[in-house]
Amino acid sequence: MDISLLKEGLFVMIIGMGTVFVFLTVMIWVMKLNSIFMQKVVNKFFPEELPVEKKSPNNDEEIALAVACAYATKSV
Repeated sequence: MDISLLKEGLFVMIIGMGTVFVFLTVMIWVMKLNSIFMQKVVNKFFPEELPVEKKSPNNDEEIALAVACAYATKSV
């Protein structure tokens, strides 16, 4: 086996793996910038709707209100 072919193959492998590493690093960086852009700029024009909490009627409050109204209208 020729040692120069082994060196050349190792060199090509290092170049290829370096290229993939740089590409993935740049892709992650661009995705983070895109996320920041979406949060700050796009949400100004298309804000997310906040869920509306429906308040369930509390029977104690209704009873207290009815008693207070009855007491207020009672003539003594």
